[in-house]
Amino acid sequence: TAYRFADYAAIVGGRLADRVGMWITMNEPTVVTSFAYGVGAHAPGRTLGLGALPVAHHQLLAHGLAMQALRVAGGREIGIANNQAPAWRASESAEDQAAAALYETIFNWLFSDPLLLGRYPDGFAGLMPGPVEEDLKIISAPLDWYGLNYYNPVRVGAPTGAVRHVDGVEMPSDLPFDLLEIEGYPRTHFDWPVVPHGLSEIIGTLRSRYGEALPPIFITENGCSYADGPNAEGRVEDRLRIDYLDGHLHALAEAIDDGADVRGYFVWSLLDNFEWAAGYEQRFGLVHVDFDTLTRTPKDSYHWYRDLILAHSTARG
Repeated sequence: TAYRFADYAAIVGGRLADRVGMWITMNEPTVVTSFAYGVGAHAPGRTLGLGALPVAHHQLLAHGLAMQALRVAGGREIGIANNQAPAWRASESAEDQAAAALYETIFNWLFSDPLLLGRYPDGFAGLMPGPVEEDLKIISAPLDWYGLNYYNPVRVGAPTGAVRHVDGVEMPSDLPFDLLEIEGYPRTHFDWPVVPHGLSEIIGTLRSRYGEALPPIFITENGCSYADGPNAEGRVEDRLRIDYLDGHLHALAEAIDDGADVRGYFVWSLLDNFEWAAGYEQRFGLVHVDFDTLTRTPKDSYHWYRDLILAHSTARG
């Protein structure tokens, strides 16, 4: 499948390389691994648990092969988008610290270490299929930029065997860690905690872990779901989305002031969309979509974000 993905990339690159300025080979391989193959919440609905780890390797290999194909086709500015977030330990106990470190390794470093360091975290290479060392040479070819999707931190503790739900999905009770609720923060319609400083925290962690090996960063996704719809006058007053974006952009500015090489920021999303397993229930867009009539209504956040971009463009000349 990884090699067929490279064939696909070659076809797309051959047709569009002269028009596309930036390429993302793969989006959120950690989510595909865990939710599609680990716990079965996304298609194809496999429930392999930690047996899903080879899926991570095949996606990373597909990325590396696709990058080769795109470069041959004349593609430029090629990166990958990883969904990464801080793992907050539930306490200072040794058990909670170990559980949080394992979670962070599986969901963060398993996907960025091979790309940026050319190796898997300790103990994981032996769990991967195929000629791993040869594959890692393909996987770790230099990126033009590194994509980071950020939504919220995760609070992790030692395993208790309790039944937990993440994004409405029941997690296996035999996981080697427990996913706990983050309290004390406002929450989105998706029940995700709103933690803007988590964005600057994960950027700082990436810089600390990878140093000179970390390419320029693009925030390839950041946004929130709220169920706001048009009022009687046809206006969508989504103040909470504006507050969310404003808070995260300020956190991003702090990271840049601290020396992070961040080249761009993309809101998720322009339009309300079909959101993986959640379907049409969650609305992330700056533009409201009536899914029956397909009428599109720019929300207040759309106008706010447009004006923000214009102000920054004007200030920069």
